[in-house]
Amino acid sequence: MTAQRERIHQYVVGHPGVHFNELARELDLATGQVQYHLKKLRRADEVVSESLYGRTHYYTPEYDDWERDAVAVLRRETARDVLLYLIEEGPSAPDPVASDLGIARSTLEWHLDHLVEQNLVEKRRDDRRHVTLALSRPAETVELLRLIEPTVPERLVDRFTRLVDSLVSE
Repeated sequence: MTAQRERIHQYVVGHPGVHFNELARELDLATGQVQYHLKKLRRADEVVSESLYGRTHYYTPEYDDWERDAVAVLRRETARDVLLYLIEEGPSAPDPVASDLGIARSTLEWHLDHLVEQNLVEKRRDDRRHVTLALSRPAETVELLRLIEPTVPERLVDRFTRLVDSLVSE
């Protein structure tokens, strides 16, 4: 394996779910160079890719389908915050989650759509149709949260969204 290919592979090992642009940016490599080496790594079954929500994420092969999709969502800071809230507080109604996290209800719903779609959160309805949010797979989710830390650009986007939410709500 070439030095650059090994560098890319090691970055994917250490940052599961990394997306293409982040990989090129963090390793300071040309996009064509990253494409070439990722193609070789995929052919050698050293790396697998998963396209989700407009980004292609890269993983080592030991991640199953659920883990790959979950990790892609967990790379977003606000989605992580929602999950951490549910871990700490237990099943909760959406309004207190949005309020305590300082985000608009619409922002919460956007993230919940993805969290529900990836089987990380369940929306449970009682007999009066009130919604309660709960973790779908608590133990597995906690394990994945330990692996994933959003990057600075991902954090900036989430924080900008929160800023806009706070300005709109005033």
